[in-house]
Amino acid sequence: MKVSVFRQTHFNAAHRLHNPEWTPEKNKEIFGKCNNPSYHGHNYELIVKVYGEINPVTGFVIDLKVLKDIINEHVLERFDHKNLNIDVEEFKNLNPTAENIAVVIWNILRSKIDSHLELTVRLYETPRNFVEYDGA
Repeated sequence: MKVSVFRQTHFNAAHRLHNPEWTPEKNKEIFGKCNNPSYHGHNYELIVKVYGEINPVTGFVIDLKVLKDIINEHVLERFDHKNLNIDVEEFKNLNPTAENIAVVIWNILRSKIDSHLELTVRLYETPRNFVEYDGA
């Protein structure tokens, strides 16, 4: 039997969408208000899905306390109340779009969760705008 388990959490972070190879005009055209040189922030909602076989001994796909601790230590401590462009190493040369943030979070978590378990990251930038990444 395969089952999906989910952990939902949130973090607050600032960012600026910007391509340094473009003119200020092109950045403003493509990214609009999200290109504000003073940055802007979001209250991100993060949902982590782990899918796999139920362990016959524990009854868990993954211990949700363990998953919570992994997310807190490796994602929230790194991203919460940070300026993603400045404070998070992965975004020094990577535009912190919702898509790229989800991929970065997935890569961080993938290395911390047993490889036999499938992993999906869903990231809400706003209540209406969200992205999902499963490593494919």
